[in-house]
Amino acid sequence: MKRTLVRYRNSAFGKTVIRNQKYAPILFFMGGFIFDTLTLGRIDRVYDTVVLCSHMTLLSVTLYMYNLADDGTLKNAFIERYSDYFPLAIQFFFGALSSAFVIYFFRSVSLSKTMFFFILLVLLLFANEFLKRKISNKYLLFSVYFFISFTFFTFMIPTLIKEMNTFIFIISGLVSLGCTLALILFIYTSSPSTRAEISLKKLISGILSIYLVINVFYYFNLIPPVPLAMETGLVAHDVQKKDNEYIVTYEKDEWYIFWRTHNINFHRQGDESVYVFTSVFAPTDIKKSIFHRWQWYNPETKSWEITEDIGFEVTGGRGRGFRGYTYKNNLTEGQWKIHIITKEELILGVVDFVVKNTSEPNRRRMVNKSF
Repeated sequence: MKRTLVRYRNSAFGKTVIRNQKYAPILFFMGGFIFDTLTLGRIDRVYDTVVLCSHMTLLSVTLYMYNLADDGTLKNAFIERYSDYFPLAIQFFFGALSSAFVIYFFRSVSLSKTMFFFILLVLLLFANEFLKRKISNKYLLFSVYFFISFTFFTFMIPTLIKEMNTFIFIISGLVSLGCTLALILFIYTSSPSTRAEISLKKLISGILSIYLVINVFYYFNLIPPVPLAMETGLVAHDVQKKDNEYIVTYEKDEWYIFWRTHNINFHRQGDESVYVFTSVFAPTDIKKSIFHRWQWYNPETKSWEITEDIGFEVTGGRGRGFRGYTYKNNLTEGQWKIHIITKEELILGVVDFVVKNTSEPNRRRMVNKSF
């Protein structure tokens, strides 16, 4: 094995890696991100479950060994010769797990939530860049680990038990908190160098603060109800069901508006009905009531007024999501938005549009699409 390592270091590729080793942590993080982006698809697939559980387990084991490496505990052990690579492995697993969560979260078409999780991802990238320079900052290391762990359990527990609600979210968070604190205490009692570097009280206080913040975000609907995710959401002129397919007629947007399928301006002719079509992904065997909350912006009071909640049930298992639609007649001109929500009023996504009366239909941009 040592001869192999020597040959690797003396090779052109090895010398290139050594010359650019300062970029290695961020490359390993992005490598984990790209790996899961190319391989993961559905949270309820056996492959996805095995990969995510493997990443989480290996991350925990590597984190433990990394903290013991400075104590000489691994001396003369087979794994000791690879201890220099533990930080890179940790960042690879951070990147792989982060990418998985981004893949599942970004299936929502709500731009606000997409931006929210983009910000979280950017913060995680900055955290990894900081860890690269100061990997001994174990407060930051364990904080990132807890955030990853919390997100992991809020995905996996509802998927495995085929049930999701606020109670399950709380249980998932408590399981994550318990596992993280158990790992921290195990490392703290096993590693003298870790005890010398950190204050256990300060670290646990930081972890509990993160736990509280995440639950506050959930309470104010800033986190979507994972593992549900909205695949499609658009305003349409007509929806017809034929042979288990939904034929949706809608106005497409300009080609450069890549983040939205439908035209935000709904050109209504006469007393035409307004349809909102959505498809919501749910893991196999999960059943959940979903509601379309229709809201109109009152320019006089400068506030959004709820006109009606119309519901239907989502059944999990279909890769492209469970399809459903609602419609209303005689809508007032102006700004409208439909929140796609769960029974607990957690927001899956938003479809917004502006109703404009017209005497001529916008046939040039009208399309029929099968879902």
